Amino acid sequence: MINYKKITLLIACIASFCMFSQKVKEAKADKAYDKLAYVDAIKTYERVVARGLKSQDLLQKLGNAYYFKADLVNAAKWYGELFAYTQNIDPEYYYRYAQSLKEVKEYAKADQILSKFNELKGTDLRAKLAINAKDYLDQIKKNSGRYIVESAGINSKFSDFGSAFFNNKIVFASARDTSSFANRRHSWTGEGFTNLFKADVLSDGSLTKAERFSSDINSRVNESTPVFTKDGKTVYFTRNNYIEGKLGKDSEKTTLLKLYKATLEGEKWINIKELPFNSNNYSIAHPTLSADEHTLFFASDMSGTLGQSDLYKIAINNDGSFGTPTNLGKKINTEGRETFPMLTSNGELYFASDGHPGLGGLDIFVAKMDIDGNFGEPVNIGEPVNSSYDDFAFLINDSSRLGYFTSNREGGKGGDDIYKFKELKKLVTKCEQDLAGVVTDKETGLPLYNAKVSLLDVDFKTLKDVESDKDGKFDFGLKNCKTVFYIKVDKQDFVPTQTNLITIKEDETSFIEISLEKPSQIIKKGSDLMKLFNISIIHFDLGKYNIRADAEIELAKILDVLEQYPQMEVDIRSHTDSRQSAEKNRTLSQNRATSTMDWFTKKGIAKNRLTAKGYGESQLLNKCADGVKCTEEEHQANRRSEFIVTKI
Repeated sequence: MINYKKITLLIACIASFCMFSQKVKEAKADKAYDKLAYVDAIKTYERVVARGLKSQDLLQKLGNAYYFKADLVNAAKWYGELFAYTQNIDPEYYYRYAQSLKEVKEYAKADQILSKFNELKGTDLRAKLAINAKDYLDQIKKNSGRYIVESAGINSKFSDFGSAFFNNKIVFASARDTSSFANRRHSWTGEGFTNLFKADVLSDGSLTKAERFSSDINSRVNESTPVFTKDGKTVYFTRNNYIEGKLGKDSEKTTLLKLYKATLEGEKWINIKELPFNSNNYSIAHPTLSADEHTLFFASDMSGTLGQSDLYKIAINNDGSFGTPTNLGKKINTEGRETFPMLTSNGELYFASDGHPGLGGLDIFVAKMDIDGNFGEPVNIGEPVNSSYDDFAFLINDSSRLGYFTSNREGGKGGDDIYKFKELKKLVTKCEQDLAGVVTDKETGLPLYNAKVSLLDVDFKTLKDVESDKDGKFDFGLKNCKTVFYIKVDKQDFVPTQTNLITIKEDETSFIEISLEKPSQIIKKGSDLMKLFNISIIHFDLGKYNIRADAEIELAKILDVLEQYPQMEVDIRSHTDSRQSAEKNRTLSQNRATSTMDWFTKKGIAKNRLTAKGYGESQLLNKCADGVKCTEEEHQANRRSEFIVTKI
């Protein structure tokens, strides 16, 4: 990949990686490395290694040289040499090595290296994302196969990348034929600087008749990644810090990137001005517009950036002035590179990142914007658009679902090539399921109207309150899969209740049935006191019948009722599941029933008020008889105690 895309946003931070050795044999290469002339540096470094001379610094530089040149195959080779040479390595190299290994599809080893990165730098957003997305390859596989990908048809032997819609044409950046002077070649790539070109679009999305876009905008430095307003009268584009023939530089004498604006008058682009939030000390690049054209999105490494480059947005006011840049936050941005944003008319933000879990290099992700302007979790759009190489600069027509992206994958003509695609089906950007339910009267089973139903997060903070309708139903709407909630229900004349933790599952809608009890319930002959207190089971240790401490808490509730009604008599019944022999189960259940009765008599309940019988497996509630395969939950339903009122 060419310098412009990979380096211009990162020039300042790359310099910090160049902790040069003072060894004489590396001095010449160091000088080239410092200027980012990596092609020369690589040759020198490799000749030094060929002589059997290795150092940590040298191997790091070799790995970095290929990494930032987007040759991750060779980066994996030299980072591998580095890790074989020493283990005393900065955590950042673990991340780069893992990314490089993905390029050669050594995903298992990449995950091992990434796990070590997690241990060393667990606070890094990339580490957290990797921990929380251990099944990322499975998720990417689910999203794959939705595109037909082909060459766009206008690629050259030089780098061609990025694209934008302009009327019925596509505008893109290219290093082809950008100067008639042989010495106008970039020292890092050996190619010419990039200018904007335009191409006609055929019915199948193929591009043809590439020609220079406009001499008003193209200059002697890099231009790329424009975005045009819908009327085609205004363009925002990326250019090196260059205006009115003057080349601007930062404090380290480096020319960074800025955003510029121009307007069309007739066939001439005029009023070319840099945007007021540019700076000589950081880069801003790769603009895109919201559907209403009141918000500009871009990539930058300005102060406040979380990683090597982040995505930002800024308001465009009615008078043409701009607001203050706002970082899109940690859901989108990582300590890695987030770049090349593109926003569709329905609020889908496509962008390239090497910080979110992917297939290697830059992958393309999409995040959905809600009505408040906040973005959901980014989703990898899958193969074949994404690959183990760098994939970026995604562009799609919302109507035809035809689009373009750039990649340096094998089989292309130049360093970067533009590919066209047809989207066969849309991606579900995130897993969501409806969280709904019904509130009923526990005694009658009838629905309860106007109950207050509250949705709580894991910290018991109220997220939303709704009321049950005439059918007792409530609905909290769509919620993200794998998130967890509590539900609390309150209604006058009923005892408030709260559910256990609810997890939103991917494969089923969450419908919650909640029953409310009245403070005072009618007890009659035949009532089960266990159901009165919603006690599901009196727990005993496996194969034993002594009363456990947790069981005493439940039995104390029954004891309180017996003490309130001294004439009440109760039959204690114990049941087991079908496992073990029928005789053993009958004996065990009888011992448990007797042990329970003895507990009550020791607490002062007259023995003549109690009877105890063990039924073993003779009264199963389901199919789980001998020889029938059942789940643990199904067996547990049969392991129960009953306290049946025989006299009031």
